[in-house]
Amino acid sequence: MRIIPVIVIVSLLIATSLVWNFQGQSVSKNNADVPVVSPLHKPDPAQYEKLKKQLAEKRTLLARQYQSARTSSKKADVLKQARNTLESYLLKMTHCWRGTPWDFNGTCKTPGSGKIACGYFISTVLQDAGVKCERIRLAQQPSQRIIASFLTRKDMHIRAGLSYDDFLKQEIARGPGWRIVGLDRHVGFLVVEPGGKTRFIHSNPGTPQVVLDEAREESAYLRNSNYRVTGNISANHEFLKGWLTGKTWKTKTQ
Repeated sequence: MRIIPVIVIVSLLIATSLVWNFQGQSVSKNNADVPVVSPLHKPDPAQYEKLKKQLAEKRTLLARQYQSARTSSKKADVLKQARNTLESYLLKMTHCWRGTPWDFNGTCKTPGSGKIACGYFISTVLQDAGVKCERIRLAQQPSQRIIASFLTRKDMHIRAGLSYDDFLKQEIARGPGWRIVGLDRHVGFLVVEPGGKTRFIHSNPGTPQVVLDEAREESAYLRNSNYRVTGNISANHEFLKGWLTGKTWKTKTQ
């Protein structure tokens, strides 16, 4: 009669062990599927102001050089310098925003001074980089209209239902540069570096809800979107000319 309780206890221990092993395997598998999020950073408004002033000075100097250039080759050289300068400062400036909280209604103008929505992140950074745009009106537009405010339709690439890997292959094949990328319900900067490395810089509505610079493997919003539209602003000569000459871009609303 005493054997039965022992058998029951042993059976329960075995079953419990199996459950724990199964759960442990499940957790390990799930953790492997979760992308590693970029470490959070503290916003840096002081550095941001310094960068704004530095870029404004460099843009003014480049604008003078462009105006005084007498040959197409010299103008092309200035545009190349302008592109390198803009791309370099966009990276530094967006990094000053990292860690700033996201909010659907966020409209703050300085890193860490409040919360910022994805559209306002794009329009604010561009305006502070010397792009004369309508910060508020632009930020409130659908992503495709944000891009169309700077580029012509032939310079935009719209895809739906394309796999993440195929989408990135196409973007990498089109060459490096800073793109504005519109997704199902989101917008951000897609950066393709000369070696083909990509990064997605955006005010993230997901977890964590802050401005992030994400590597290819971390970009959940970019990966999971069915609709994607891109426009490479830093590689576009007309955009660079407008940036140098102080062109005012009107927001496309339809």
